[in-house]
Amino acid sequence: MDFRNFKISLLAGGAAGTMVDVTLFPLDTIKTRLQSAQGFWKAGGFKRIYSGLGSAAVGSIPTAAAFFCTYEYTKASLSTVLPPRYSSVSHMLGASLGEVMACVIRVPVEVVKQRAQASHKSSFYMLQRTLQHEGFRGLYRGYLSTVLREVPFSFIQFPVWEFLKAEWSMYQGFQVHPWQSSICGAISGAVAATFTTPLDVAKTRIMLAEKGSVIASARIDQVIRHVFRENGIQGLFAGLTPRMIWISLGGAIFLGVYDLVKLQLQHHLLVREES
Repeated sequence: MDFRNFKISLLAGGAAGTMVDVTLFPLDTIKTRLQSAQGFWKAGGFKRIYSGLGSAAVGSIPTAAAFFCTYEYTKASLSTVLPPRYSSVSHMLGASLGEVMACVIRVPVEVVKQRAQASHKSSFYMLQRTLQHEGFRGLYRGYLSTVLREVPFSFIQFPVWEFLKAEWSMYQGFQVHPWQSSICGAISGAVAATFTTPLDVAKTRIMLAEKGSVIASARIDQVIRHVFRENGIQGLFAGLTPRMIWISLGGAIFLGVYDLVKLQLQHHLLVREES
């Protein structure tokens, strides 16, 4: 991938990340409080559903940009060595590597954001409190559980998204429009969200756990078993409905905006090069 395409992925990814995180933040807050060990109402219910928005807004641009730059670079690199029939492999690997890179930025943002959502405090206050009580390592509480959630999610979502776009393009005889890409993003997001909700529940519990508690230092599989013993299957799928709505809408906005901005930037740069 040359610098021109890298720049396009960087800007389009940043725009898509900001749009989806800010627009759907209230649904994310509701989902976090439903998954909190203290329960939805004690975690704040419907009060101050924009708590933590500051950290989300600051982190959305670099997180999405890091993901898409890695994703597009991996796809472009693998396309030179893999035949077209194995394109889904490049999508899976690209998405997985993209998530590993994005989580370096996403996890500190998630820690601060979710603690603010569950405590009615500002993002800046929770950042200070986390650094004071847990140090820099506290910002990466749940890094592994987040990666273990995000990688399977993108491993499912992006091949499905690319497949739906390819099939739709083949059916109509030309490349899908951004609004069609948006619909494909919503469907792929809903599918991936359903299968990965237990991982999301475990990640949320680890991030919200008090320092020194059993859950705070537990592995993701141990937390899943703990939640299952306490609340059964219902506990593992706590927050599924708002998560599915949030991610379906998020997939529609995120991937639709990404393709729209990418298309506009490509056209703008082409016009500049020809003039």
